[in-house]
Amino acid sequence: MSTNVENLHDHEHTPSGIMRWITTTNHKDIGTLYLWFSLLMFFVGGFMALIIRAELFEPGLQLVVPGFFNQMTTMHALIMIFGAVMPAFVGLANWQIPLMIGAPDMALPRLNNWSFWILPFAFTLLISTLFLSSGGPAADGHYILLYHFRVVIRCRLLFLLFIC
Repeated sequence: MSTNVENLHDHEHTPSGIMRWITTTNHKDIGTLYLWFSLLMFFVGGFMALIIRAELFEPGLQLVVPGFFNQMTTMHALIMIFGAVMPAFVGLANWQIPLMIGAPDMALPRLNNWSFWILPFAFTLLISTLFLSSGGPAADGHYILLYHFRVVIRCRLLFLLFIC
């Protein structure tokens, strides 16, 4: 007597729960991760804006140390641009572009996932500089070269050399 045996091997098992979000290669899931991260960074940057506005609320009232205020101003700008605005654009692009061109998924989906998971670690390092005794970024410290007239002249000369 013979019996029929069905071998149902599900080799394409997708993880569930938190592992689904960590190991996903689906462009919609990665876009959703970018959008949630962007929203979180928007709230962090908004909290920093509240601290900045509280410091500027009344002349003479000092809530934070001036050096910390400068760090907070720069950190607010970095987080709002590179943590809120740019990841939101990337998240929307991850959602929309494959759908618009009719592709089933993005090219190099694991690299797409990896590029997202760098962001939380990078912004954890960035925000942790506020709590270091040596201090983090100071306001307009990275623009110092723009104020030097000689550097501007040199840049214009180099630009003209490349055009000619």
